Parts: sequence; structure tokens; C-alpha cells
Amino acid sequence: MEKIKGVFFDLGGTLRIAEEIPEHMAKARARMAELAGYEDVERFYAMVEERYAPYRDWALSENKECGDYDLWAKWLLPELPEGKLREICHEITFQYRQAKGLRHVVDGGVEVIRTLKARGYKLGIISNLIGEYEIYDWLKDDGLEQYFDTVVLSSVCHIRKPDPEMYRMGCRELGLEPGECASVADNLSRDITGAKAAEIGANILFISPEKLAKKTITDANRPDYIVHRFLDILDLPILQ
Repeated sequence: MEKIKGVFFDLGGTLRIAEEIPEHMAKARARMAELAGYEDVERFYAMVEERYAPYRDWALSENKECGDYDLWAKWLLPELPEGKLREICHEITFQYRQAKGLRHVVDGGVEVIRTLKARGYKLGIISNLIGEYEIYDWLKDDGLEQYFDTVVLSSVCHIRKPDPEMYRMGCRELGLEPGECASVADNLSRDITGAKAAEIGANILFISPEKLAKKTITDANRPDYIVHRFLDILDLPILQ
């Protein structure tokens, strides 16, 4: 194994965790309806959810992702005028994600990021998600922007993991070979298989023992390391 010089983090379920807070989620649904000009909040949200299902099926089957405007113009609110959609597409996408829960950094996440940066590693984010601006705004608001040398989002590059090209993009932006990088993620079928296909040097699976017990590990998705606490990443021999 080559010496690891860079570390990529997945977001949802890895570096960021969504907490279901009913008041927060209801406020986001109401804002979505307000932006789109609908009075019946729950009926509007149910319509969006129904339309999102085939979009999700398409995204997963094709390993592709739409940007904010195309998501709403082609899939979720095609009946709205182009001008209106361009005006609201970024905020309504953000509110749609907020309607699923309030996201915060996983326990130990900030300490891991700061410590690895202090040890001299280049850091990056590689994540599948909708929304073109949320992650950049979050990094700036939480004071984490300075720690990351690259951010590769499916909503911006329009491809999704397990497409290995997302990892290759990240490696190019770090100026490193895939074998010089490690990946920290929680999903065997998307994250681990994609990173292995890109020949990432080390794959670290972050998962609870309960979830791991329900998974099937094969040669195609086998991680190099498994951690149950995020802080345990700092004790891995490859990241000393």
C-alpha cells in the first residue's frame, strides 16, 4: 500500500447526520409551499414526494444527478414558469433537504478533520446529494471551509457514486494518485464499490455494529478498515 496523503469523506450518514426534528421539518415544508405558491402545505409536499420517487429511481439506475434547476423543471415542478423556477430552485432544494431533518456534524467529526489536517493530510468531500450550494454554505458557516482542499458533489458534477469518476475528480483536485488516498464512508454498495473501482488506496467503513450485522460483505465491497466510532479513524495505522 502506498503512503496515504489524502482522505475523502462521504457526507450523509458519515460526516453529517440528519436528526428528525418535527418543528424544523414542518417549517421547511411550509417554506417550500410558500416559495412555489401553494397554499395547502401537506398536499404540496406529498405531490413533491410522489414526483421525487421516479427521479430517485432514475438517479440510482443511471448514476446521475440533476442540478437544482433541472431537478424542479424536469421532475418536481415542471408546471411552474422557467423564470419562477430559476428564482426559487436553489432555496427550495435546500428546504426540501431540511424537510428530511436537521443535519449536524457527527460526534467527533470536527476533531477528526482538524487532527488529520494538522497531521498534514489533504482532505476532501465526495458525496451524492441534491443541492448545489448547501454544502459550501455549511462549510463556511461552521468554519470548516479551510480544512477541505476539494468538494465533489453529485449535484454539481452530475454523476453519482459508485461511478469511480467522482473519486478520480477528487484525486486530481488534490494532486494525488488514487492509491495515495483513503475514503471514509458508510455505504458498501455505493461508496466502497466506487472507491475500489477507482483504486483508492484504503477504504474505511464507518458503521454501527447493529447495521454491520445486517450487511453482506463480498470481495467487491470489502472495506480495508471498519470503525464504529468516528474518532477511531484517528487511531488507524494508515493515518498516523
